[in-house]
Amino acid sequence: MAVTGRFVVLLAVAVVPTVLLGSGWAGLAWVAVVVVGAALDVVLAADPGRLRVERRMPRAARRDATADGTLVVANDGTRRLRAELRDMWEPSAGQQPRRFRLDVPPGERRTARMRFAPFRRGRRTTTGVAVRAVGPLGLAARQRVLAAPGTLVVTPPFRSRRHLPSRLARLRELDGETTLQLRGHGTEFDSLRDYVRGDDVRSIDWRATARRQDLVVRTWRPERDRRVVVVVDAGRSGAGRIEDEPRLDTFIEAALLLGALAAAAGDRVDLVVLDDAVRDRVRGATRSDVVQRFGEVLATVEPGLRATDWSAVPGLVDGVTTARALVVLLTGLDSVGSSGDLLAVLPRLARDHAVVVTGVEDPTVHRTAAGDPDPVTGVVPGRTRGGRTRSARRAAGLPSGAERDVYRRAAAERSLLDAAGVADVARRAGAEVVSGRPSDVPPLVADAYVRAKAGGRL
Repeated sequence: MAVTGRFVVLLAVAVVPTVLLGSGWAGLAWVAVVVVGAALDVVLAADPGRLRVERRMPRAARRDATADGTLVVANDGTRRLRAELRDMWEPSAGQQPRRFRLDVPPGERRTARMRFAPFRRGRRTTTGVAVRAVGPLGLAARQRVLAAPGTLVVTPPFRSRRHLPSRLARLRELDGETTLQLRGHGTEFDSLRDYVRGDDVRSIDWRATARRQDLVVRTWRPERDRRVVVVVDAGRSGAGRIEDEPRLDTFIEAALLLGALAAAAGDRVDLVVLDDAVRDRVRGATRSDVVQRFGEVLATVEPGLRATDWSAVPGLVDGVTTARALVVLLTGLDSVGSSGDLLAVLPRLARDHAVVVTGVEDPTVHRTAAGDPDPVTGVVPGRTRGGRTRSARRAAGLPSGAERDVYRRAAAERSLLDAAGVADVARRAGAEVVSGRPSDVPPLVADAYVRAKAGGRL
């Protein structure tokens, strides 16, 4: 049982006869009348247990976008239902509105529409619907939670989608659909055409030229139906935060962009989510479903503090294909200590495959090393204000503010040198290293794929 605001107001009215008549019996009588009315209201209210709730939800919704859902409430009872419903979704599902008022006659049904604007990726759930059926007097209500489980998979936002058209245009140029003069060639013969000024003389087909009595060149296109294996690091490296987001979000954006690009180019894309074990994977995604399948798998991935088992990667790639493939390792290159296992695996991978390794740079570390202020707040990173007085710091043996700034700048510079050293070791092992700010990494990975196609390395 639940009481309404009208019940509370009517109880407060009991003060009036008490004051006017100077007797508490009048007020008690009024309270008794209101309580009896509320009890009668509960008896006459519709039974929430006679309701049937049907949920109609989309399969998935993208983070920072909107999706629509509905609740269909059927009244199988004999009394008219006047109720307030609250769907019990997690707050991060972004449900609006959270409460509904329905008036459902006996034997009929009504539909409540809602909109979701989720702001956190993952699997959002609800256990049921809370129903408060109000009686005809509006004083009290029956209340019950009806089981109506629901799930909404919130996929990554895929902000890097804006880079896809330009990279697809580049791939069309490689396929010869638009005129382009290239230094490198693909490896799959396409057709013959007349020579035009600017063509590479090495592409002239002398036999065809002798037959036609005109210069003829061979045209090439990148090979299709190749394998691209994307490995997403869900271990310690992915748990680090840059610009208020975990690195894993950057890896996810890069995986989505590369998957969409490679599938559009006719290649088969495989995804592996790895920490100390294989957490999830997608095999042979095609152009029509790559974004959906990648998004649904990556939606529920959360970074952990486990060390990533890079020694398992060669076996995983061999299990996908025995031919040469492009292996993209989405991780961070921070220091030799944290990247030692990865560096030990790279020579073996690079011997049989084209390998691309990512490095995610923290703009705050760069600003700290250079002593530059934050472009938004104007505060130099690492510099603190307030705290102990200068004399108190000296008495405690603590460094001054200027000394702390020097230490922080030195530590930031050390971090940058470590990352540069690890990247250099990775390049010497035969891998291509792409590194940049979180927003720059996805297009850089896509550019590395295009270069591999143009150079015939894939």
